[in-house]
Amino acid sequence: MVSVIIETKNVEEALARTLAGLVNAAVEGLVRDVIVVDHGSTDHTHEVADAAGCIFVEGEALRDVVKRARGEWFLFLEPGSRLLDGWSESARNHIEALPGPARFTRSSFNRPRFLARVFGGNDPLSDGLLMSRRQAVALLKPGYGAQDLARGIATRRLKGEIVPANRA
Repeated sequence: MVSVIIETKNVEEALARTLAGLVNAAVEGLVRDVIVVDHGSTDHTHEVADAAGCIFVEGEALRDVVKRARGEWFLFLEPGSRLLDGWSESARNHIEALPGPARFTRSSFNRPRFLARVFGGNDPLSDGLLMSRRQAVALLKPGYGAQDLARGIATRRLKGEIVPANRA
């Protein structure tokens, strides 16, 4: 149902934290595959992805990866972000009811203060991005990465919570 796509470069520990939060959803059948798109790591990122049963691709364009993925929906995550309990139910409800893209809600313990939210720079993938295959293929241009795809796209907010990578 959902293909998780994570772009990496030298983030073995962060990747392990993110993958740990996907296990229950894989057992439930929500996550069909996890694809780690690596951009030249020199650490043990490949071994972490391999040990977790992920598909590991090096230097491939995100557009090509999306076309090969098995899921009808994609969940783009940053390495280091952690999805909290209940995220899979929230994602499943969204997929079944609403066709548009969505992001997760930041955990209340990790929400930045008001002024930081207003004036701070925001990483477009910090809350994850859930979107259909059709939307991803239509929006991905040659040379685009997940950050480019997530930038400026209107999304719904899911009840499921996430701890962003920079706060994990």
